[in-house]
Amino acid sequence: MINIFEVNETNKMIQQENLDVRTITMGISLLDCASMNLEEVNNNIYNKITRVAKDLVSTGQDIEKEFGIPIIHKRISITPISLVGASACKTSEDYVTIAKTLDRAAKAVGVNFIGGFSALVSKGMTKSDELLIRAIPKAMACTDLICSSVNIGSTKTGINMDAVKLMGEIIKETAECTKDVNSLGCAKLVVLCNAPDDNPFMAGAFHGVTEDDVIINVGVSGPGVVKHALEQVRGQNFEVLCETIKKTAFKITRVGQLVAQEASRRLGVPFGIIDLSLAPTPAIGDSVAEILEEMGLERVGAPGTTAALALLNDQVKKGGVMASSYVGGLSGAFIPVSEDQGMIDAVRLGALTIEKLEAMTCVCSVGLDMIAIPGDTPATTISGIIADEAAIGMINQKTTAVRLIPVVGKSVGDTVEFGGLLGYAPVMTVNPFDCSVFVNRGGRIPAPIHSFKN
Repeated sequence: MINIFEVNETNKMIQQENLDVRTITMGISLLDCASMNLEEVNNNIYNKITRVAKDLVSTGQDIEKEFGIPIIHKRISITPISLVGASACKTSEDYVTIAKTLDRAAKAVGVNFIGGFSALVSKGMTKSDELLIRAIPKAMACTDLICSSVNIGSTKTGINMDAVKLMGEIIKETAECTKDVNSLGCAKLVVLCNAPDDNPFMAGAFHGVTEDDVIINVGVSGPGVVKHALEQVRGQNFEVLCETIKKTAFKITRVGQLVAQEASRRLGVPFGIIDLSLAPTPAIGDSVAEILEEMGLERVGAPGTTAALALLNDQVKKGGVMASSYVGGLSGAFIPVSEDQGMIDAVRLGALTIEKLEAMTCVCSVGLDMIAIPGDTPATTISGIIADEAAIGMINQKTTAVRLIPVVGKSVGDTVEFGGLLGYAPVMTVNPFDCSVFVNRGGRIPAPIHSFKN
């Protein structure tokens, strides 16, 4: 059982070290909203979300006040919409109407984001999947709270290169459609390999078809807490370093477990999972990069960075998994450039490149995240980057993702403001050599030999 003593123990972390619960995410199945009639689908979706999630935000606020734990976002994830709209949607414009309905429902219940304008196409695309994907640019342009994701590969199925090629084009089109706001639509669009069904973090969150009708997932955070703990063992050996991270991750996760249990009880909704991920913010002292630098790197990106990140990720999981009944989602360490001041500083100094970030994704929980690139980057180059990242996920049996933002009108060295938790980012250099012949081959990259375990 969790008691109030454990909460009190974390007061210093909350007040001085930027500890927070990053999100309470309510997962809602919309499978029962399907219909042959588009108007009926939209009505069903709006009615279910506003009925089920009506108390989500107020409950989160009550828990914040009662326990003194900051809960930064309240979010909703839903069944991938390409499944829900398959019978009713005959055009991409039909899917845009659903996006508007989702946005309206999210605003009605007061959440920060709603994720699940999504398609799962790791082996092939149905007509419905393709229509939804082609609707993404306009959907991102005409909504405020919608997050979109497309899963284009997995260890079991390989990589759908037709979908990879299409997503390069869709990202470019989304950037163009939202160019008036620094191509912000791309910041709410992620391409995944091995996407989990229970991820509470945006933009990759959706409610998997194997989940309960409604669940509560919680994402914790606390890079500042880990950094502060490591400052106390500066210069000591790796055994001490690892033990310190594990113990700290345990304490952070216990806070998330408390919030999840309280939210579940008060809302009358089953508890799903705790996501252990260390999620940075643009705030000073809330940086994953600074943790790695506290381990002994002059700057993140220096030789040793990948090893340091591997250590951090593993110890966070080892400590956190003991603190919660159910651990899931991504769970580890996020390395988004725009959301982490230490990462931004390293890019500006030339210590951190996209290639080094790609190497780091081999050992952390996510992928190339919130990276601004020149607006004139070819779609095939973006597709090539997606393919590289998906290959890392496929071969290593882990989730990887790409959230690139080709900012229209911006070049290397420019800085782009996104606002809020999305932060700001320097535009990074992209390898200029062409991969279009490879990307345009079509078909699938087959699953690796070690995927055959049945």
